[in-house]
Amino acid sequence: MEGAAVPARRRLGESALAQYLGQLWRNPMGMLGLTLVLLVVLSALLADWIMPYDPLQIYAGPRLAAPSWEHWFGTDQLGRDILSRVIAGGRVALQVAAATIAAALSLGIALGLVAGYGPQWLDNLLLLLFDAVRSFPVIIFALALVTLLGPSLYTVILVVTISSVPIYARIVRTQTQALKHNEFILAERAMGAGPLRILGVHLLPNVVGPLLILASMDVPLVIAVEAGLSFLGMGVRPPTPSWGTILNDGYSYIRNSPWPVIAGGVPIVVVTLGFTFLGEALRDIFDPKLRRDL
Repeated sequence: MEGAAVPARRRLGESALAQYLGQLWRNPMGMLGLTLVLLVVLSALLADWIMPYDPLQIYAGPRLAAPSWEHWFGTDQLGRDILSRVIAGGRVALQVAAATIAAALSLGIALGLVAGYGPQWLDNLLLLLFDAVRSFPVIIFALALVTLLGPSLYTVILVVTISSVPIYARIVRTQTQALKHNEFILAERAMGAGPLRILGVHLLPNVVGPLLILASMDVPLVIAVEAGLSFLGMGVRPPTPSWGTILNDGYSYIRNSPWPVIAGGVPIVVVTLGFTFLGEALRDIFDPKLRRDL
């Protein structure tokens, strides 16, 4: 009896993080997603050490060359090593994704809490603002901002952030409205708690969890938008490496060599699959309604 009670106590004392990691380990698609995400993130963080060549250096060797032992992904129209440019482009893509998701989450949470907890007139005004922003197609909105600010990495971040804020804000608003009449909120009001304390201490921890899972699944969307804008010449400007500019250069010379297009497209597919599989696994783990082991 005593020996049987020890494993039970260990299971009860097991940390929540270890339980989540154990559930993720038992999910093959989640582990595949985690592996792909770690591959992309580590290659971006260690880009300066693992890039075989300078991604901006123009070489006098063969141009539009096929993959070889010297150039694993071949070379582009200027003789630059495509593998080095793909690795450097991953760093740019993750920088855009991290900055955009962080800014959109912060603004979306703040506006959503205010809309859901504030007076009705403020809620209607913010909803009108959200609908107005979402009514513009992203590309048309990007064209307008590029005309005003010029194409750059910061313009891409601004475009994607503004277009993503209403999505997070609407989710937070709905959850806030569902929680603000709960008994623990009414009890806090009765004890004299102010709106800032209620929003920051009681409502925020209850609405931020699902957003983090949604944000992880939005990373490939942000990267795809950045690549698309760069492909159209409205994002990262050459010669800065970007998956979109690599695709643009490869498309111009696709009749001569398909390797630049393949090298620029495969990382986008890998990122999309990785973050999608990981996000699905995290949703199954953290959402009790969708958890498979219930």
